[in-house]
Amino acid sequence: VSGISIETDNKNVKAEEFKEAILSCKHKFSKGMSLRIEWKKIQSQGVSFVYYNGEFTGDLRGRAEMLNTGIRIRNVTRRDSGTYRCEISAKSEEGQHLGEATIILTVLVAPTAPVCEVPSSAMTGTVVELSCKETEGSPPSEYQWYKNGVALLEKTGAGSARAANITYTMNKKSGTLLFNTVTKNDTGEYFCEASNGIGLSQKCSVKRMQVDDLNVSGIITAVVFVALVMALCGLGVFYAHKKGYFTKESSSQKKTNYQSTSEK
Repeated sequence: VSGISIETDNKNVKAEEFKEAILSCKHKFSKGMSLRIEWKKIQSQGVSFVYYNGEFTGDLRGRAEMLNTGIRIRNVTRRDSGTYRCEISAKSEEGQHLGEATIILTVLVAPTAPVCEVPSSAMTGTVVELSCKETEGSPPSEYQWYKNGVALLEKTGAGSARAANITYTMNKKSGTLLFNTVTKNDTGEYFCEASNGIGLSQKCSVKRMQVDDLNVSGIITAVVFVALVMALCGLGVFYAHKKGYFTKESSSQKKTNYQSTSEK
């Protein structure tokens, strides 16, 4: 048994979901040689046959075909992503020859509508975080936040971003929009858009965030009112106790109990 050289046009194949992918596998054997061709998929749980004994197996049955010694996969799905290995053996007068080539297939998936979390209300001066996430896209999506229909700038610390006096931090990788000290000017309608270069970008529904000042005067008024009520109640109890209302009631109760005992 001796090794032979197997070549491929592309070791890293990328194909959009529901389109086709071609995995090439080339050799330089003479036409008179007897070839045996096998394709396998290498997975974490082990190696499985894709093309064996002259036919496709598993998920590729009915939607894949041979291109000489390579294969064409139609209507690829995200489950087709993975590492494939082409193995060719040939017999000649000199003996058995073996060779293989490894190809990585990545199926590109368009993003779905992201899930956005936007608080409906917030108080000025507090920390507020808006989040945006979708998990279907491949490669992973990047995120862009909008306020009142206008794309928000990234806080780069230079140029227009610095001149705009930005009070937030937008992370396009994680999809977060963070206000360290939210202000009334941050009130508005927000939505997020997810995109990864595959298909159309997707956005979540618009949600409004209302930022209001803390009603300090209202809180003080409420506290003073409660304090006055408690003070009046205390004075009332003190006055009743000083007039002997509680003592008279206690004596009357004792007299009633005494009469009841005497009658018995």
